Amino acid sequence: MAQSGQRLLVEQAVGEKVTAERQRASARSVTVNLAESPLGWLFARGHLSRTQVDAGERLRSDWERAQLAPRVTMSWDAAPVARGRGRSAGQPDLNGAQIDAKRRFDAALEAAGPGLADILWRIVCAGEGMRDAETALGWPARAGKLVLTLALDRVASFYRIP
Repeated sequence: MAQSGQRLLVEQAVGEKVTAERQRASARSVTVNLAESPLGWLFARGHLSRTQVDAGERLRSDWERAQLAPRVTMSWDAAPVARGRGRSAGQPDLNGAQIDAKRRFDAALEAAGPGLADILWRIVCAGEGMRDAETALGWPARAGKLVLTLALDRVASFYRIP
């Protein structure tokens, strides 16, 4: 059973058997352990509330919809073509949903604030563990958890998550 409404692929718990009929019914089957994400790990141990996790998942969803993550493979798309005046050939061709997601993502990080957005991006979007994020930011151990909870509360307020 999926814990997140955002994932529409056929999911199964680790160790759960999937029947052949269920596999045939879907085009693609994926096994996902939702507790392996940094937010899921913190929530499972009682360090985050459901509201904070939902805010983080919403932020991550906007990050992915806006396609802000760096590509890890070669792009085999056709070379961009200039389309009229003022548009350079090097600009990405974004659709409306991507543009809206990027605006929401940028606004959510702005609502979190400059001191809080760093840890928020590292944990939620980049998927770094708390220890790695604290080390990268030069913070003492266990400081990141407090800062992350404050950032997630602000993002929940931005997204109007009760």
